Amino acid sequence: IASVWKSRWDSFTLVTPNWSLNLPDFAYKGDNPHGFLTRAEVVTYIEDFAATFDPQIRFGVWVSSVEQMPSEPGYLVSTSKGYIEAKNVVVATSSYQQPRIPGFSRDIPAEIDQLHTSQYRNPDVLKSGAVLVVGTGQSGCQIAEELYTGGRKVYLCVGSSGRAPRRYRGKDTVWWMNKMGFFDQPVDTLSSPKNRFNPSIHVSGKDGGRTLNLHRFARDGVVLLGHMAGVEGSSITIAPDLHDTLKAVDLFADELLAGIDKFIEKSGLPAAERTSVSVLEDGYDADIIHRLDLKAEEISTIIWATGYSFDFSWVGLPQLDEFGYPIHQRGVTEYLGLYFLGLVWLYTPKSSLLAGVGDDAAYLANIIAERDKEKYEG
Repeated sequence: IASVWKSRWDSFTLVTPNWSLNLPDFAYKGDNPHGFLTRAEVVTYIEDFAATFDPQIRFGVWVSSVEQMPSEPGYLVSTSKGYIEAKNVVVATSSYQQPRIPGFSRDIPAEIDQLHTSQYRNPDVLKSGAVLVVGTGQSGCQIAEELYTGGRKVYLCVGSSGRAPRRYRGKDTVWWMNKMGFFDQPVDTLSSPKNRFNPSIHVSGKDGGRTLNLHRFARDGVVLLGHMAGVEGSSITIAPDLHDTLKAVDLFADELLAGIDKFIEKSGLPAAERTSVSVLEDGYDADIIHRLDLKAEEISTIIWATGYSFDFSWVGLPQLDEFGYPIHQRGVTEYLGLYFLGLVWLYTPKSSLLAGVGDDAAYLANIIAERDKEKYEG
């Protein structure tokens, strides 16, 4: 239970406040609603939730395929311990299944360690030397901060993930986003299906929550780089897009705060007075580096903060779109008895979060009950 959470790095915390934890009939009731659960506390929360209804979980069993039964309604599920016949199958494997690492990582010199963020635990387990972090989503920024504040020299390839202050006008920024309806907007409001896979904004829940800012990183000595484009011998090639990417990251923050200001004015909700937000621009002073010699810079480790990929080809039915993403309506497919749950943007932005997966689960449970009644009893 909660095996993925157990594998996160040692200092991991949620980046959404505790009040957002809302598993079915098990909303957060602790004494720190505006804090952020640690990794161990998240595991306990999920284990305690499971204990309320004792689900019959089969541990250590791998599913290799799901096929329709040839002569009767239902599905044949092939597993590492035999077959399971089921009238209904809910695929709840998430969209974050396999580490996504660029193919040119194979050309990195063998003496340089490489690991994905899912394999990172703490600075002490890394070899001595500088560290290159590739990617600036939530994990990449948090790990980079932990490394450089612990005394490591850090090089950071900047990605497109937007940023936000931890708090604004007296409230957590996530609180404002929730009040503004961001987490309830349905997927069909997106301008493109591709936007389902946009990276999350980078913030931190560590030490009670704080703001992450790439310009602050630069001021503190982190070497900011454009995105990594390839490998040539002991050197990596770097796109000259650092400043343009920083502008996009800063624009996201500016537009978010302007939207919050507008919402406060329109809604009349009480809020602290608007104060000037400290504007840092140190990243724009960074030199544009086109090539970085890993050995010369004494970089001993590369941490790939490049996200995850998914693969649903093992569900042996033609229900995938051009991105390989399941075709469904809020988790309901065109195949009787086949459902999906917990996908990124399954229905809303919170569908893959502890804040919203319960709503989608309840929706599917009702659909399954009604369909079974009609199909198998009617």
